Amino acid sequence: MYWALARLSFQRQLAYRTANVAGLVTNLFFGALRAYVLIALFGAREAVAGYDVRAAVTYTGITQAMLSFLAAFGWWEIIRSVRTGQVATDLSRPVDFFWYHAAQDFGRALAQLLLRGLPLIALYALAYRIAVPPTPLHWLALPLSLALGLLISFAWRFLVNLTAFWTVDAMGIGRVASNLVLFLSGFIMPLAFFPDWAQAGLRFLPFASMVNAPVEVYLGVVQGPALVLTLLLQALWAVVLVLLSRVVLAAGVRRLVVQGG
Repeated sequence: MYWALARLSFQRQLAYRTANVAGLVTNLFFGALRAYVLIALFGAREAVAGYDVRAAVTYTGITQAMLSFLAAFGWWEIIRSVRTGQVATDLSRPVDFFWYHAAQDFGRALAQLLLRGLPLIALYALAYRIAVPPTPLHWLALPLSLALGLLISFAWRFLVNLTAFWTVDAMGIGRVASNLVLFLSGFIMPLAFFPDWAQAGLRFLPFASMVNAPVEVYLGVVQGPALVLTLLLQALWAVVLVLLSRVVLAAGVRRLVVQGG
């Protein structure tokens, strides 16, 4: 059943061809702006925090490609369903509520990766001399890191949406949470560019496992034991956030009242 939900969600994304093309063009435009800012930065030096200009430009392409894959600007399905009362129907379905939404999000994410993410990387490769994963091990680790990053991202978004059980308007909380992810995940700039004291904390937060970890796996910044530890930390956060989501969901369902029922 969950496979069918993911497949239907994937097919739904294929129907929005114009929106996908527009999103690809928009991502490419802002990616180019970010790339030229970093090119200007590296015009004054050869390397910054272990990144050369090639790796920095590639970083902008990867992060832009991951925007729609991770739904970084927000996902409001549960907030809307609580507001309309549709959540009562969703909770009564003979499926697990968390995985019901997760399966649909995974189908959406795969479609976005194929329709926007990979084409954007291909266009980047035509415009710039981008880097590629340095070893076969990094190529193998990349899909796993992306999948774990997506699961962490979904569990975080699910938790944020569950605030709708306790507040009248959770959309504001959702927007704050989205901006928090963009800044702390390594999207706006690599975490390696942050001061050492900030990196020490940020790298162990779940936000870094969403974006920074897959980027560093792709670029080969983490190697050997560091690569294994990066994947293990992602797996740990995925388990923690999924379990936390289920605990908060159970508390929210006990509190939920729909039309006085």
